[in-house]
Amino acid sequence: MQQILGESFKNAIELMSAFYANKDNLSKMALLSTDMAETFQNGNKILICGNGGSACDAMHFAEEFTGRYREDRRPLPVIHLGDAAHVTCVGNDYGYEKVFSRGVEAYGKKEDWLIGLSTSGNSENVIQAFNKGKELGLKTLALLGNKGGKLKNCADYEFIIPGETSDRIQEVHMTILHILIEGIERILFPENYSEKLKS
Repeated sequence: MQQILGESFKNAIELMSAFYANKDNLSKMALLSTDMAETFQNGNKILICGNGGSACDAMHFAEEFTGRYREDRRPLPVIHLGDAAHVTCVGNDYGYEKVFSRGVEAYGKKEDWLIGLSTSGNSENVIQAFNKGKELGLKTLALLGNKGGKLKNCADYEFIIPGETSDRIQEVHMTILHILIEGIERILFPENYSEKLKS
């Protein structure tokens, strides 16, 4: 058992190390941090969605902005599209594949951001959310797994984590989301960080 669990830790570390070793990922993270910080400065917002564990990661991301991440600062507008009443209403009346696209249509406006999480890349409700987001002029980021599935190349930006299981993929997704929050905060609230950004 110890050896088996050790292999799981090793696999998690290898996935994270591979992501970090790709310098394109780091430059993309810096670009996204800057653009999303400007989104808040311009009075716009971020919408985020996912299913199952990815829904929990999306909810976690949203509350870090409306609450706080590390230090006190003003709340920022991030909406998780998984409200139970909305999901059950839309799922019942229109079908589960519409639960996120209806949310994007209700809350989204041009220059907002939409982040979608799908470890398979094949979640139909996330696909339809991106389609609606593109239609309304939202900027889009997809956090995907394995080979990217149907969502590959559907967003303006994407990170594809080549894990074999959802849990390992989601662990990297959540790290991406946490560090994205940090990047945005370092731009908007540099007083909360002792290490200043270098150009």
